[in-house]
Amino acid sequence: MRHFILISILILIHEGVARAQSITDSNLPIVIINTDGGVSIPDNPRILASMKIIYRSPGQRNYLTDQNNPAYLNYDGRIDIEIRGSSTQFKSKKQYGFSTKMADNISNNNVSLLGMPDENDWILNAMVFDPALIRDYLCYNLSRQIGEYASRTAYCEVVINGIYNGLYLLQEKVKADDNRVDIVKIDWNDNTIPDVTGGYITKADKTTGDDPVAFKMTNLNGSTVDYIHELPKPEEVTDAQNSYIRTQFMDLAYTSGIFNTSYTSGFPSIIDVPSFIDYIIISELSSNADSYQYSTYFHKDRNGKLRAGPIWDNDLTFGNDLFFWGYYRSKTDVWQFSNGDNEGSQFWKDLFNTPEFRCYLSKRWNELIQAGQPLNPSVIEAFIDQTAAYIYEGVERDNILWGNTGSFEQRIIAIKDFLDLRIPWITSSLGSYYTCSNVAVPPLVITKIMYHPSASVEFPDADDLEYIEITNNGNQAADLTGVYFGGTGISYQFPRNSSIDPNSSIILASNYTVFRLKYGFSPAGQFTRHLSNKAQKIILCDGFGNIIDNVNYQDTIPWPDADGNGSYLKLAAINLDNNDPASWIASNDVITSGETFATDDDLLVFPNPVSNILSIRAGCEIESLKLFDVYGRLLLLLNVGSDSYELGLEELPKGFYILRIVTIKGTCIRKIIKD
Repeated sequence: MRHFILISILILIHEGVARAQSITDSNLPIVIINTDGGVSIPDNPRILASMKIIYRSPGQRNYLTDQNNPAYLNYDGRIDIEIRGSSTQFKSKKQYGFSTKMADNISNNNVSLLGMPDENDWILNAMVFDPALIRDYLCYNLSRQIGEYASRTAYCEVVINGIYNGLYLLQEKVKADDNRVDIVKIDWNDNTIPDVTGGYITKADKTTGDDPVAFKMTNLNGSTVDYIHELPKPEEVTDAQNSYIRTQFMDLAYTSGIFNTSYTSGFPSIIDVPSFIDYIIISELSSNADSYQYSTYFHKDRNGKLRAGPIWDNDLTFGNDLFFWGYYRSKTDVWQFSNGDNEGSQFWKDLFNTPEFRCYLSKRWNELIQAGQPLNPSVIEAFIDQTAAYIYEGVERDNILWGNTGSFEQRIIAIKDFLDLRIPWITSSLGSYYTCSNVAVPPLVITKIMYHPSASVEFPDADDLEYIEITNNGNQAADLTGVYFGGTGISYQFPRNSSIDPNSSIILASNYTVFRLKYGFSPAGQFTRHLSNKAQKIILCDGFGNIIDNVNYQDTIPWPDADGNGSYLKLAAINLDNNDPASWIASNDVITSGETFATDDDLLVFPNPVSNILSIRAGCEIESLKLFDVYGRLLLLLNVGSDSYELGLEELPKGFYILRIVTIKGTCIRKIIKD
């Protein structure tokens, strides 16, 4: 027999209509908050409370009677909490910011809530301006699906001091963290190059509370855009730091205003172009009435480029607006950066009006709307339907509780109808991307990755020993001007006018000084932050973000074992697909200041596939042979000392192998098939 606990309320909502609602169980997680002494939660300061999250597992119902059963509690501990928001505060349904605390009520408690990575800063988003209760969730998920970070979210139903408060989104607060905005946390004494270059989180927004405006910009209409620091904290930013990040924005405004696309002196040398394009795409797909002017975040890592995002506050989207205040701005046939209202800083429009930028915007958009891609209309519609079905009963309770009228089904249909008009309009308005559809990039290849070094007494911090090797697989010097690491991983931009010699390599390290002490030579540069010990996508791009090379390595099979054991990942042959784990070996060979790859015109390796004897013929002396299996394990090492060799493979099982041939002219690699 089901236990029945009734939690009900009678509340006077903003519209003056009294409603009552109860909850006993839900298909969603249930968050229970009890403030110390049962006091009401204020806007400021934060107060202490206890919180429990009832969550059995995906697909199972959650019951209030489980609140004292540890087996079904996702969290059971202390928090401090306050009301958050600005324009939302006049609504009776409040939204909250809270931090998870240790039992001492002081120390932060980094924990995973509902499957999200460990942290202590969280938000309960009330979604009060979104009658469909889905818009933030939809936009954040779409942003992550196209490769950008956005706050992770989980729907839940909330009970505070015994009173049911309705449907909420539990979500991550935007902050610097390895699993959120992954940047170095700048300190008050970081005031000179390179430390002053990052990391920053700055937003264009309205100021709330005591947060001071860091600097202002304007648009063509003469409207002022206020910029506010999130990192460093507004009260901690130094004059040097504020001046540096302001200069980045002003340089962006100037270079985009004269349509300067130079990798040396134009806006591509300042901003990560793909992140600005992705920000525009999500903002314009949803026709976000607040984008560019408010809740518009930017971040910049040390030694990296200025990036747009993460997206935030996407409730006035897909045709929704503050209708009760007379606004109607989220339309299917306008650009939000050029609609006469909330346009944000002028550089958004100037970027769009730059032919090269607009071409790449069109290219990216048209890629993302293809069949099976995240912004394909059918894919979005299926995601909307899945989400609507998941939250349906919570929406019904929330609507009754807060007196919301109208049909949830019709609101979902309205969003899909909006997209049916919006997507074709954007596609038509962006036009052709022919001129940037097949851009030549330098023949650079990521050939070595030391992602999890082993520590030692001499070098106790293993992270300082990380490095990446990049090889020029061409017969001419490769110009590195504008080349940088894109995405949300490590950060580095090559100095202007630097280059790599033909068929040669350079190494970038995580710590320049430690690397030189360990390996006896200087790396070509130092990247910011560290490589993941588990899995990471390394993206090497040109100045406009065209991908030159990328590797998505992992520390699990079928990738070779280079996980903290002193080995590094080494591409077995320069022309192999380096996203194929079988193309890599785990090597502990001593690295040098650069490795020259021999041309293999005079090298013969036959027959291949091979059954018994593999013949190797070179036009010069062969110094040594190494044979590896596909997992990078060394099977055979032979010193040769002649220009030919007969290698017996009779005892080997059938399969793929990697043969490394070192000659006096350099190194060659062959993938061998044992028949």
